Amino acid sequence: MQRLGIDLGERSYEILIGLGLRKRVGEFIKAVFNPSRVVIITHPSINGLYGKEVVANCIEQGWATDIIEVPEGESSKNLGQAEKLYDRLLELNCDRKSALVALGGGVIGDLVGFVAATYQRGIPFIQVPTTLLSQVDSSVGGKTAVNHPKGKNMIGAFYQPRLVVTDLETLRTLPAKEYCAGLAEIVKYGVISDAKLFDFLETNYQKILRLDHECLSYIIETSCAIKAKVVEKDERESHHRMILNFGHTLGHAIESLTNYSRYIHGEAVAIGMVQAAELSHSMEKCSKEVPRRLQALLKNLGLPVEMPGLDSTAIIESLYHDKKTMDHKIKFILVKEIGSIEIFDQMPEAEILKIL
Repeated sequence: MQRLGIDLGERSYEILIGLGLRKRVGEFIKAVFNPSRVVIITHPSINGLYGKEVVANCIEQGWATDIIEVPEGESSKNLGQAEKLYDRLLELNCDRKSALVALGGGVIGDLVGFVAATYQRGIPFIQVPTTLLSQVDSSVGGKTAVNHPKGKNMIGAFYQPRLVVTDLETLRTLPAKEYCAGLAEIVKYGVISDAKLFDFLETNYQKILRLDHECLSYIIETSCAIKAKVVEKDERESHHRMILNFGHTLGHAIESLTNYSRYIHGEAVAIGMVQAAELSHSMEKCSKEVPRRLQALLKNLGLPVEMPGLDSTAIIESLYHDKKTMDHKIKFILVKEIGSIEIFDQMPEAEILKIL
């Protein structure tokens, strides 16, 4: 088992990475704190796969333990669903020492984190991410949110988990589409911070697609370590943390304009990264080699790279609804070379329209 620490003072916590860790979640929680009771929140399909094992280990620690199911999909990440969870927590007499366990992917992690941040002004929660995307991205760093009809993640809070337990075995039951979508975020870490990681992905993409354990261990730990450093430097995204949004500016617009039904998050980010690299090249920030390599790697990993046929004006309008847009200025993360990026604070519409 590998341990990675995130140093945020009194909000510090560890990320545990290894095989079979889901069966020891209660044991790991007890090493950090002793909750009054535990409520595991998950999707029906994940409950069927792993629920009993997680519940059993929590009961072994002597805690009253309940499990709540939330319907699958991004459409569950809303205030209505959060309210249903508050109702259940109140029915279960959960107090401020009760702990929530987010067992699932990014939707579960974001929703449960938001509920934990707001129930009785904040109760502890633990991330047990079961998708590659959540293991390398959404479970780390304390961003919690629900969606609003006008935008993704518009209602939320920065609220750190007490612990992240990443079990590599859960990736074996992940649909191929979801697995590939998670790889997009790992490619992002290579582009923004680690040329060596990017090279490794280019060389070993076939092993990675076969879920080679050593490759997975390396790329997940490296990705989490990069994110941990960024979060330590800028926990609340005042500036530096924005580098994690490479590919997300257009990616979120693509998700929104296709009603979150045509692409899953990592697929939209893959397209957004290619477009961001093309934009960087068009603005003479990087060589043509950068978008070429990025596009080739994403294709090899089974990800989409072509921009869908969306109305350019609608895309620009959507960019102005992005959380990073301030004073009506579109912020963009541009790439200078693999492993090095730049935050561009005021991207002219004309430059974006040129590549669209």
